[in-house]
Amino acid sequence: MMKKATTILLSLIMAMCLVACGNSSGRAEHSSTGNNSTESGTRNDAENSAGDPAQAESGAEGGAQTEDKLEDDAQAEGRAEDGVQTQGSGTQTETEIPETHGSKVLVAYFSATNTTEGVAEHIANGLNADLYEIIPEDPYTDADLNYNDNNSRSTIEMNDPSSRPAISGSVENMGQYDIVFIGYPIWWGEAPRIVSTFVESYDFSGKTVVTFCTSGGSGMGSSGANLEELTSGATWMEGRRLNGSDSQDTVMEWVNSLGLNLAE
Repeated sequence: MMKKATTILLSLIMAMCLVACGNSSGRAEHSSTGNNSTESGTRNDAENSAGDPAQAESGAEGGAQTEDKLEDDAQAEGRAEDGVQTQGSGTQTETEIPETHGSKVLVAYFSATNTTEGVAEHIANGLNADLYEIIPEDPYTDADLNYNDNNSRSTIEMNDPSSRPAISGSVENMGQYDIVFIGYPIWWGEAPRIVSTFVESYDFSGKTVVTFCTSGGSGMGSSGANLEELTSGATWMEGRRLNGSDSQDTVMEWVNSLGLNLAE
């Protein structure tokens, strides 16, 4: 009887041991399976990311684009600031017109056919000078300007050195000008007599006078020197023949070559 009871007790102990071992093995296996799953997921994520060049490049481009955007914003801000500075301080550079603080300039001209007028305007615009047109009291007609007619008004005037056609109006306060440009067409190798009227109407003492002319082909000849003889006390500079079609740049190239030191 005792032997049978001992056998049953041993059987129960062995059964309990088997159950305990099975539970421990199950927990260990479950834990091991979970770790493998986690590692597998990590590996899969890494492989998927590394295995898709487009996705990886997209991520890199995203970072680069962000940096580029910041750089573009900074550059744009810098350009905006530069623009304000240029606008505030670059007026003279944009216009390229010399200031004439120390010298007051007048550009006076006679232009029967508006050819000399264009050149005079170029000079006045380039120097910020005052512009004055010598207008005859009795305007010239086409017939008056017919040099083939010995009886035309212009022919008669040019054949008479003492002729002084009347001028309509006058220069206001001629005394304020330090430099006077005088422009005219060439008639019979000379300045029209009405320009002589203009020169004799004012005191040019202490002024600098610069002549310029337009013509169909004739040069200035002695026209400037003959006008100079009608004044006293002025400094006359050598003039130049210009074309009515000359650009302002061409005209101002000559003006700037005179060395008048207009800007201060």
